Amino acid sequence: MLYANLSQTNITAELQYQGLLGLVLFSAPVMVPCCVFLFINGTMLFSLRSKPVFRETSRYILLYNLLFADTVQLVHSQVLYILAACRIMLTYPVCGVLTMIANLTTVISPLTLVVMSLERYVAVCYPLRHATIITIRNTGVAITVVWAFSSLNVLTRVLLLLNFPFEELQSLQMKDFCSDTAMILGPGSDHYGKAYTYFLFVSASVVITSSYIGVMVAARSASTDKASARKARHTLLLHLLQLVLSLLSTVHNPLLFSISKTQDRVTIVRIQIVLYLCIIILPRCLSALIYGLRDQTIRPALMYHLCCRWRRSSFLSDVPAKDKVGIFVT
Repeated sequence: MLYANLSQTNITAELQYQGLLGLVLFSAPVMVPCCVFLFINGTMLFSLRSKPVFRETSRYILLYNLLFADTVQLVHSQVLYILAACRIMLTYPVCGVLTMIANLTTVISPLTLVVMSLERYVAVCYPLRHATIITIRNTGVAITVVWAFSSLNVLTRVLLLLNFPFEELQSLQMKDFCSDTAMILGPGSDHYGKAYTYFLFVSASVVITSSYIGVMVAARSASTDKASARKARHTLLLHLLQLVLSLLSTVHNPLLFSISKTQDRVTIVRIQIVLYLCIIILPRCLSALIYGLRDQTIRPALMYHLCCRWRRSSFLSDVPAKDKVGIFVT
């Protein structure tokens, strides 16, 4: 990192000031967008619990689960970024806990996208049976299965870590910054992580693509609502884009490691900031931006809460009066 020389014991006051100023300038391009996205995600989560229509509709319940996982990942990534920028080294147990939380939510996001894609497929291809198949109870069961499957992955990783001979280490203090890569302490963890990631994203891609093809085929039927099928196709394409962006986050560290072999330190830092914003931060806020702007039911409530209940906000000027009544009633 840029601030390795700041750890010297006999540093002068001037160098301390320059180091602090440099740290602020280095962190600002990441901290500001992250805080904005966290505010948007938090407002979106609050909006999805503010009205009965959101709490009693399956796709909004699934969206809440997706947003919750993305927000936890965003907070986790930012915490690790701040620790690295401040050159704070953690112990292996603390880093292990943080890493397992990241592994849990990382798996939840693509699995929730799969369930949301299947829900759209049922809505278009089996509209008469949608209400009986996609119920609140079945949605709760699906979310429980998603979390159970993610927890099983975390449990497997913990068991693999327990096989590592920690007693051979001189100290539990890490010599590198906390990350998923730093917690790969043996070939078994490495092989399992790669195999699980490939299996997860290939399976999710197949399901989402199959749902898209099924919706396209159903759209040619005379009995299918063309507008509903078109919206479902666009939604499934966005799910596929979200899945691709989630997959890109898994190659962040290997890509940065490859670049570091050929570029100087200043260039590496600039590339690191760009990659972190585009690969780590952006995918975590994409769901809130997509659904908050596209969905006609969510958008008025989201804009209302973003504007801190400012009734005369220009964001709400185009909302019909009958909709405003429902929005402003708490």
